[in-house]
Amino acid sequence: MKIRDEAAASEGAAAVGRQERRRRKLHDQLYETAVDLFVAQGFEATSMEQIAEAADVARATVFNHFSQKVGFLEEWGVRRRALVNEILGSQHAEDLPVGDGLRRYLKEMVDLNVVSRAETTVLMDASARYGRLLQDPSLEIELSRIVEQGQQRGEIRADVDCDQAGQLLAACYFTAILRWIREEPAPFDLHQRLTGALDIVLLGLLVGEAV
Repeated sequence: MKIRDEAAASEGAAAVGRQERRRRKLHDQLYETAVDLFVAQGFEATSMEQIAEAADVARATVFNHFSQKVGFLEEWGVRRRALVNEILGSQHAEDLPVGDGLRRYLKEMVDLNVVSRAETTVLMDASARYGRLLQDPSLEIELSRIVEQGQQRGEIRADVDCDQAGQLLAACYFTAILRWIREEPAPFDLHQRLTGALDIVLLGLLVGEAV
């Protein structure tokens, strides 16, 4: 009886695993289809019905995975941050000095934007207009974590509010990106702009005075 129960449990787990893989595959298909349509014809001009038709699924299927169109924008941001964290994890970037760690994080984010400028232009603009780009704390949390690691190692002053530092750096990032996508060709070197902003944050503005 025990062997049969274990076999049944194993079959049940395998079935659940297959279902989850199919669900994830469909989820990815819908996401990729939507992003392609957004880039091709604009976020506002793309409907959930068009996404369903292009993905060859029922309209209800799209809503089962993304209850609102803005959900695609939120997932776009989540996937980008996850990719950057994966890259940095493989490079053991957490062992870098805090300044280098922040530069590396911003560099990877910038590289993603530069290699997919058309996608960034459409989806970042849509995120600012229709999403929660400036209200979502996800990026500032990531940056605050790097600052806090530096503070724990004695590289950042003990009186610095790590959360506030993360908010400031995230604001610099989004401001630079939103200006960078407004013109074609790009009006400035994005990496250089953000590196300069980071240096100002790390070094301060005043000469020869304690802050």
